[in-house]
Amino acid sequence: MSTFITVIGTLGAIALLIAYGLVSTAKMTGDSLAYQAINLGGALALAVNSGYHGAWPSAILNIVWTAIGVFTVGRFVARKAARTP
Repeated sequence: MSTFITVIGTLGAIALLIAYGLVSTAKMTGDSLAYQAINLGGALALAVNSGYHGAWPSAILNIVWTAIGVFTVGRFVARKAARTP
């Protein structure tokens, strides 16, 4: 199980780094659904990894980061639903 959690954490870290790199090089905007979804997935994966390993400051940070991502992706979905007849 520990190896699986480590893989999840590693993938989460890679996702966050890719998202940050894409925004920093202007290949993606910070207000895009793709960026927010990558951030959400990466933060969730790191929250799981940090919580499993008892790294509570990091786990709490990533839980808050995940909540922000859920809220932001929810706004995207709500706006799309409002535009759809």
